[in-house]
Amino acid sequence: MKGIASLVAAAAALVLAVVGSAAPPRVAADAYVIQNAATGEVLAALDERERVPIASITKLMTALVTLEHAQLDELVTVSKRAAAVGESTIHLRAGERLTVADLLRAALIQSANDAANALAAHVGDGSVPRFVGMMNARARALRLTDTHFANPDGLDAPGHVSSARDVTKLARVAMSKPFIRETVRTVETSVAGRRLVNWNDLLSTFPRLIGVKTGHTGGAGWSEVAAARGPGVTIYATLLGGTSRAGRNEDLSELLAWGLGRYRAVWAIDGARVYASARTAYRQPSVRLVAAKPALRVVRIDRTLVERIVAPVEVALPVRVGQRLGRVQVLDRGKVIASSPLVAAQAIERPGRVGRVGFYARRTLHHLRGVFS
Repeated sequence: MKGIASLVAAAAALVLAVVGSAAPPRVAADAYVIQNAATGEVLAALDERERVPIASITKLMTALVTLEHAQLDELVTVSKRAAAVGESTIHLRAGERLTVADLLRAALIQSANDAANALAAHVGDGSVPRFVGMMNARARALRLTDTHFANPDGLDAPGHVSSARDVTKLARVAMSKPFIRETVRTVETSVAGRRLVNWNDLLSTFPRLIGVKTGHTGGAGWSEVAAARGPGVTIYATLLGGTSRAGRNEDLSELLAWGLGRYRAVWAIDGARVYASARTAYRQPSVRLVAAKPALRVVRIDRTLVERIVAPVEVALPVRVGQRLGRVQVLDRGKVIASSPLVAAQAIERPGRVGRVGFYARRTLHHLRGVFS
């Protein structure tokens, strides 16, 4: 048998038992987004482009711009204007000197408005409006088209708005900075003799949470963007305009849990499975074809995956163990997410001359009996 005939088999197959495509939980908020951090895929959303106040979530941009224009060990002299900013503060004093790192921790953990303004004046060469211009320029560079900043702290101001979509993207970019990523998951610490306690309650109540930032004003309501990590997947959920602190926490926990629950780790390619078999000559056994490389993948539970197998109908002898004889692929909406060669699970030798002659003699005799019967 000199030639090899091949067969392409494509079949739609569920690689896992589908739990169901349950709708996302209902929440009491103006807007929300649930997003896969790795792919950017939006799993669910409500009014994600609505431009609304975002309160202290603003400080993610303040921190991002600061880190891109200042060193963590730089000393910042607190201005009178920064020290006079009210609401959430760490009670900075005019003329006091703190490092950029300490002020960033105060802004991100304690949500300190005075710390945010001190950083803005420092990076803006003494001008907070200049720093706000830098914030807006960075927003344009990131294509946050629903976003405009009027201050570095997030206090309610005309024209100070963003959207759930933009906030989620901003959080993802900010979390690419190691200092921000480390800081926003800190529950409690101290800087310059001051105790800082994170306003993010989910750090203590949602076990898989890794950040990021809360916000609350009269105009913004109770808002937060949060990120949680599950097996092989990180989910971001942003909730804007919640009606209470407890309600925001509960609703955001449900959104995160729902998002994480959309994924499961499965063996997309099974190392123990026989994917195909190929005939051989001389009445020898068929060759079992198995995957050379199993593949564990995290997949959506509510999507059907397609398995594509390319394997020969017949193979020439001899066949060696591990000989490549085909390929298996698993596709998610046309994109290959796993692939492996198919190889022979066993060796099959080509019979010697006597065996081949005997095979042809028996076949000829069988044909003659068919003719004369």
